[in-house]
Amino acid sequence: MPQDDPWDAEASQQVARMNPGRPKAGFYGAVPDEEGGDPPSSESDDDEFEEIEVVPVRPKLSVAIAGFAALLTVALVLGSVTSGPDSRVPYAIVLFGVQLLGLLAWTMALQPPAAVTTAAVAAVTALIADYLAVTGDTAELMPLLYVGATGVVAALIGQVFKREDRQRISDTYRTTAMIVFGAVAYAVLIVLTRQPIGSQAILVCCTGAGLALLVSRLTDAIFPKPRIAVQVPRGATGIVLGAMVGTLVCAVLGSYLVLPFTPAKGAVLGLVAAVAAILVDLAVNFGEAGRRLAGQAPTFWLARHMQGPLGGFALTAVAAYLLVHFYLS
Repeated sequence: MPQDDPWDAEASQQVARMNPGRPKAGFYGAVPDEEGGDPPSSESDDDEFEEIEVVPVRPKLSVAIAGFAALLTVALVLGSVTSGPDSRVPYAIVLFGVQLLGLLAWTMALQPPAAVTTAAVAAVTALIADYLAVTGDTAELMPLLYVGATGVVAALIGQVFKREDRQRISDTYRTTAMIVFGAVAYAVLIVLTRQPIGSQAILVCCTGAGLALLVSRLTDAIFPKPRIAVQVPRGATGIVLGAMVGTLVCAVLGSYLVLPFTPAKGAVLGLVAAVAAILVDLAVNFGEAGRRLAGQAPTFWLARHMQGPLGGFALTAVAAYLLVHFYLS
C-alpha cells in the first residue's frame, strides 16, 4: 500500500544536510543553548581594577611638620655653637632627648620584634654613645660604630626569647640595625663639636637640612603640585624648592665663615644635607603609603609625622662628618 506522506527516509536526510546549524541528537546536542544568552558582562573585569585612592594633602599638618623641623634645626645648631670644651654635657642632654623621640617614632613605625626590648636596648646604646662622644680621649667615629654594632647584637639577642619574635628576626634585622644606628647617629654631632671646623659644619649642614624640610613642607601646604604620587601627599614643587633654598642659604653662610669654607663649599654641604633630609622624609611618606595599600594598620599619628624630620637629621649628622673629613680636610 503506497504511503501518502511525501517525507520518506531519503528526504529527511536531505533536510538534515541542508540545515547544518541544527545540533545533532546525541551527547553533545542533548542540552540546547539558552535562548537570549547575553555575552559575559565586563563588570567582572572592572571589579579587578579598584579605584586608586587619592590621599589629600592636609595644609595644617604640613605646617606642623615644618614647625617641628624648624625647632629641631634651632636646637641642633644652637647647641653646637654654644658647646665648648667644658660645656658639652648640656648639648648631649638635648641630643639624648632627640634620640628618645626618634626611638619612639621609629619603633612604632617600623614595628621590630620585641619592640619594647629593642627600644630599651637602643636607648641604652644611644646613652653610651653620647657618653663616649663627650668623655672620649679622642674625637673619633669608630667608638660609636663599635657601640652601635654591640647594641644591634644585644637587641637581636633580646628578640630570640619569644617564638613569634624569633621567627621574624630573619626579615627584620635590618630594621633593628636602622633603629639602633639611627639613634647613635646623633652622637656624631658631639664628636664634630670637638673638632676644629666641626661646629661650623654642623651649622651649615643642619641649616641646609632644616630649611629644605621647612620650605618643602610649607610649599606643600600652599601648592602641593605636581603630586609625587596619588598615594603620597607631597608635591614635587616643594621638594625642588626646598633643596634649592637650602643650598642657596648655605652658600651665603659659606661666604661668612672662616677658611676652609667658601661659598662653593657651603653650597656643596648645603646641597648634600638638603637632599639627604628630603630623601629620608620622602621615604617615610612612601613607607606609610605602602602600609596603607597593604591593608596594614597605620602608625600612631605622632610617630608617623615625627619620623621624617628625625630620620633626616640623623642622616645629616653622618653626612656632615663625612664631608668634614673627606671634602673639607
